[in-house]
Parts: sequence; C-alpha cells; structure tokens
Amino acid sequence: MSTDFLLPDLGEGLVEAEIVQWHVAEGDVVTLNQTIAEVETAKAVVELPSPFAGTVAALRHAEGDVVPVGEVLISFDVDGGETPGPTPAATEEKREPNLVGYGAAPRAAARPQRRARSASSAGTVDTAVREAAPHDAIVDAPPERELRDRPRSTPPVRKFAKDLGVDLDLVAASGVTGIITREDVEAYASQTEPAAVAPVTTMRAAHTPEDERIPIRGVRKHTAEAMVRSAFTAPHASTFLTVDVTASVALVDGLRADRRFAEHRIGIMAVAAKAVCLALRRSPELNARWDDAAGEIIRFGRVNLGIAAATDRGLVVPSVKDAGSMSLVELSDAIRGVAETARAGKATPADLSGGTFSITNYGVFGVDAGTPILVPGEAGILGLGAVQRRPWEHEGQVALRDVMTLSLSFDHRLVDGAEAARFVTDVADVLREPGRAMVLA
Repeated sequence: MSTDFLLPDLGEGLVEAEIVQWHVAEGDVVTLNQTIAEVETAKAVVELPSPFAGTVAALRHAEGDVVPVGEVLISFDVDGGETPGPTPAATEEKREPNLVGYGAAPRAAARPQRRARSASSAGTVDTAVREAAPHDAIVDAPPERELRDRPRSTPPVRKFAKDLGVDLDLVAASGVTGIITREDVEAYASQTEPAAVAPVTTMRAAHTPEDERIPIRGVRKHTAEAMVRSAFTAPHASTFLTVDVTASVALVDGLRADRRFAEHRIGIMAVAAKAVCLALRRSPELNARWDDAAGEIIRFGRVNLGIAAATDRGLVVPSVKDAGSMSLVELSDAIRGVAETARAGKATPADLSGGTFSITNYGVFGVDAGTPILVPGEAGILGLGAVQRRPWEHEGQVALRDVMTLSLSFDHRLVDGAEAARFVTDVADVLREPGRAMVLA
C-alpha cells in the first residue's frame, strides 16, 4: 500500500522547510522513527523521523528544495501485514512516529538497505549531482564498492568546504556531536598544501567577478522578518554607559587560573550575564512583554536570557532558561552550551524561543558600541562592547584601566528613560565591583 508523508508543522507555526540532506533513497527499507532527512526551518536544522515502517517508494523533492508545510515530502510502500523494516521487538512496542518537536526518538540500529546499483548508474556520475551535494562521497568507483556514509555538517559549512576545495570525507569532527564545523574545515585546510597558484593574468581572465543572487530563505529570511517586525512595532530607544571593568577582568583571570574553575572557561560575558539577571530584579519592566491583543503588559517571573550567536546560517538567539536562578559557573556553562549548539545548527525551535531579555556581545569583533535591535516580544537587549585598556580616572588619578561600553536598547512603551538608566547603572555597578553580586544575589 502506497502512503504519502506530508511535511508536518515543525513548531512555532513555521510554514516551510528546506531539505538539507536525504538519509534515504528510493528502494530503501526503513523502520519507524528512523531518520529519513535533515531539514532546515527558519530557526534550526532538525532531523525528520520516518512515521512509517516500509520501503521508500519516491522522494518527492530534491535536496535544496523549499517545501511548504502540508506538501507531500516522501512516499512509502507500507505492507498491510508484516513490514520488512522493524524487528519483532519493535513491532511489539507499537511506538508512535516521533515528529520533530515531540522529544528525542530512539535511533534505528541499522543503516538503510539500498538496492544494488547497476554498472551504468554507478560508473557515471552527473556533474550536476556533484554540485548539488558536495558533501556526498561520490566517486567513479566499481559498482560493487559500497558508498560511504555522508559526513554530517550544516549547509553553510558544506559550501565553505566546497569553496576551499576540501573533501568533507577527509575532515574529522572535533565536537562530541559528530558534526563537522567551520573550524574543523579550516583546521584541515591549514594542514594541507595549497594548490599551485596560476599566473595573475590568467586568474584575472578566468575569474571575472559577476553578480551573485542568493535566495532569501532559512535563518536569514526569518531574521529579516523579525527585525522589520521589531523595528516597526516597538518604539526603540537606546542608552549607553562606559564602565571601568578592571575588577571583573581580574575576577575572570583569577577564575581561569584556578584549576577548580579552569574547565568552565568563565569570561566577561558570563559576568555581564549574571549582572543582568541581578539588575532585572530591580527593573522588572525590562523583563516584560507588551501584549497588544490582550491590552496587557506581561511581567515574566523568570529570566530566560537570550544569547545572540553569530553562526554560519546567520544570527540566532537561543535562550538560557531560568538564568536568574543560576550561579556564575552554571550560567557560564549554559551560555557556552546554547551557543555551541546553535553554531552546530542543532538548536531546536524550543531553544530559539521563549526568551525574555537578550544580550549581544559584539565586543568579540572589536566593536566598542552599537544600537542592537530588540528581539520581537522582548522589552530590552543589552549590547556588550570590547574591553579596552584606556587612560581612566581612578581614585583621583589617571591610570590605565579596562573599560567597556554597555548599549541598552529598550521598548519605550514598557520602559521609561529613567528606568532604563537605572537598569544599565545597576549592571555597571556589578561589573565595576563584582563583589556587589555577593550582596545582591
């Protein structure tokens, strides 16, 4: 019996998804909940489990296609009696299909069983296939040679590897997730000898710059829509304060030198995040949301701290849930965890939603200050500038001190200028004298 599987709503009302990579082909025998594809939504790259046990009859879309929710994604031949995929134990369990957003599913132990390829199909590889799937292990090999598993990576990383001429099959993933990152590709490229450079005149003639058209999709599309919605919905206002953070820098240096805390890699970002959580206790109007439909202001009981993370797929803002209840060490670990997950393209829709206040650290790029745009639905976002050594007034004298500029953008419907000033001053007080956290915590 032939059964179609429609692309489901992957959460948060997303209307489409791009097929990043198929894990099955026509003729494969699959089991219930076995991963059949990786798809990229406006928020994350997620694995799509099979809702049926049976044989893949047809892939209705190719890798790179953007598929609307509700459209046929794949067709299966499902036997009404015994299915060829599941084992007897799996049949007895009668598990329901585990769609994205409903928790992790047990992974199938066996790889898909592929039909034998004919000599004609295995001996010749269309160049278009090479371009469409540069991450595949496609070689002109005898038909009896088995195809290797595809290396796991995100679409931008595969494009980056392709641009460098790096074969992802030769790159090892450094992280525990097994996903190849941009850093892994760069590390591999740096260890290999560069190709011979052609004469300059030849290079100029062969590579005349041309206009490039880039489809607006995925995270970039979602980010653009969110920023426009934010800019034209909430009346933005900003305030700035430059603060002496020498004591916080000394605290961070001391913790990193202490073997008990060295593995936690606590940085100025974590100290600032802790200061924000403490300051929000005195300024709850910044941990709030304007609900226009209900005619209400919602003040959140917990601080879900959004962390703006620059990834290969664009800017995403995963949130650390209940950050206000965490110690400095716990907060540092949580921030690093959500950022690494986001950069690996494995953040879920739940990870990328539910924030109540956000931080963006453009100081890592050497920038002093900026005017960050609010995340839709949040009342404030704090930008952290670069820590710089400058001449500064200290105890009645001019001395070289570590200083940093704080940039706060806020929704003027919810927050007045005086309230914003009090909040940013409270954050600065903790950064100036981190011992204050002992009193405020």
